[in-house]
Amino acid sequence: MKLLYSPASPYARKVLVLAHETGQAGDVAVVTAGVSPTAGSPDVSPHNPLGKVPALILEDGTCLFDSRVICEYLDMRSEGTHLFPEGAERWDALARQALADGMLDAALSARYERALRPETLRWDAWDAGQVAKITAGLDRIEAIVADMPVLDIGTIAIACALGYLDFRFPELAWRDGRPATAAWYAVFEGRPSMTATVPPQG
Repeated sequence: MKLLYSPASPYARKVLVLAHETGQAGDVAVVTAGVSPTAGSPDVSPHNPLGKVPALILEDGTCLFDSRVICEYLDMRSEGTHLFPEGAERWDALARQALADGMLDAALSARYERALRPETLRWDAWDAGQVAKITAGLDRIEAIVADMPVLDIGTIAIACALGYLDFRFPELAWRDGRPATAAWYAVFEGRPSMTATVPPQG
């Protein structure tokens, strides 16, 4: 299998963390692919018409996207650990993944607004709205973190979202006023799967 990814993508990191946690990291060849939110990608678009990473190319040429689909596929093929639980726990895990992915959607929207849109065209209300979504998500995590399981797709997604905020939005100081989340993340970010997938600085 070949994973098209960007080193800075928190969605790609989520896939890689799950691959490590399920013992499949060695089965996935990681290929850096150039992507842009404003233009097609010659590296990715032939496989994923949306031009986004991560995209997982299987041995038969089939391409799976987005990160949620790839994670579920890798979990399905795992011969050991499974991180998508069954029963009522499944819906809780998927809801936490959706919360984290929604925070990342907002964070990336704010990132594009700040870094890519010409300064004279930037919309302060849009940026503030995205930050408000991130803040609300963080507050929800603080309310539920004590009851989260040690490891599933929801906790992986949340950890990758928090790591992205550290990476791109340090000024948000998300730990302030959220001691339970800060303590949880201090432990989770030390997992080998997380340390192996830290995005490059810069």
